[in-house]
Amino acid sequence: MSIVLTFSFGVIYATAAFIVIRFPLKRVIGSSPAALPVFAAILFTSGLDVGLIMFPLTEFPTYEAHAAYAFTNPLAIEFGFWAFLVWGLYFLTTFYFCVVEPRLRLFEIPAIKFINNGVIIATCAFTGFLFLSYLPDYIAGITPTAKYALVAVVVLLAAISSTDIRFVKWLSLASTTLFILLGFYLWWAAGISPPAFIESASNLGGYFTNIHKFVAPISDYHAFYLSWWLAWSIMIGQFVSRFVGGISTWALLAALLILPSIPIAFWFSILYAIHTGGVEIAGTMRTAMVAVGIIFVINSLDSLVRLYSDNLNLTRERFGAPVYIAGHWALLFALILSYQFTPMKIEWVALVGIYFAIFGLTLRRREALTPETANG
Repeated sequence: MSIVLTFSFGVIYATAAFIVIRFPLKRVIGSSPAALPVFAAILFTSGLDVGLIMFPLTEFPTYEAHAAYAFTNPLAIEFGFWAFLVWGLYFLTTFYFCVVEPRLRLFEIPAIKFINNGVIIATCAFTGFLFLSYLPDYIAGITPTAKYALVAVVVLLAAISSTDIRFVKWLSLASTTLFILLGFYLWWAAGISPPAFIESASNLGGYFTNIHKFVAPISDYHAFYLSWWLAWSIMIGQFVSRFVGGISTWALLAALLILPSIPIAFWFSILYAIHTGGVEIAGTMRTAMVAVGIIFVINSLDSLVRLYSDNLNLTRERFGAPVYIAGHWALLFALILSYQFTPMKIEWVALVGIYFAIFGLTLRRREALTPETANG
């Protein structure tokens, strides 16, 4: 697994570097271009889920105790698992769907279309499964019945939101705003002083001085994270590429690496200050975190439902809203239960090989990529 991931990420990053060097000023525009703040909000909320909000406080102690992470501090490790370099995968796939796919139409080949949408549906369900699995950690004392009921409601709300692309945009903007407000609320509620925040944030430098170590799996747990990013990368690129507003290739790369990393750095620095200060997250603080986390799950799911339903023509316009909502809810909830009660794993999704099929077919059909690819 580690060897496959190391090779895969090496090829992906090398390809992304080649694209930026070869086509730095190529104008990249999607089918439904949006303003940069809207694009950034859709990217941020579609590409992340509740784990961003809830995982770090449970993972910092692990990174402190595990020898594999001793080369830097826990905040730098957490940031490396979630931010900056890993968003380079989304750059590659977003560029592909804006520039290359309209010419080659590889994702319209039946076998690739089937595999791609199978990955989208399986990963969408896995997002719901992770939420189901960690709910007892988020909400103390939640009963099994309440746990399954809450997940069912979240999936239902995601299916409803996916019926109109405007709902997805509005929810993305709302989620991003609430996330930032949550950060400031925790800063205030935990009594973190400005110097304490600055001291916490300064630990992020440990990531950038060791950035090369995050390209390959550091541990089995890091391999799981990389598998997760790899599984998400094609479908997130396919979805967010619609909203790219006509910026150059280098600007797209900068936007994807930097814009999501700023709120992640802000949030993780607050959580690390809370961790090092020994502040207990309880009461209103925990409730606020869970509430925003649930909205993030809905936001992640609705964009993926919208994507595969458009790809497979399983749309509201074709079936009507009631059938559309009920059908997608039933499909996803059944798959979430299949992750719960079968040996299915997200690593299987990451290793389907679709990346290398697309690489090979792109090279074979490269004559269709005229000089216009470089010049716009």
